[in-house]
Amino acid sequence: MPPWWSWDLELTPHVEDRMEERGLTELELRRMLVRPADLQPDHFPGRWLAECRVRGETWHVVVEPDVDDEVIVVVTAYRID
Repeated sequence: MPPWWSWDLELTPHVEDRMEERGLTELELRRMLVRPADLQPDHFPGRWLAECRVRGETWHVVVEPDVDDEVIVVVTAYRID
């Protein structure tokens, strides 16, 4: 994991809306991000794609480290079919 992986999480209003729509709780999201199965650079520069599992389902969580504030901004989360 990159050195910034231990920083606190900051949830965007976008991800909070998507979590509600997709039936994902904040606790589940935080648990998924403790140990993602994979972490790769996203196609959008500066963002990363974490592959995670919860309730037997695979999810992608898009995160963006904010170096100035030393937080990981959670951009969105979606289930992989």
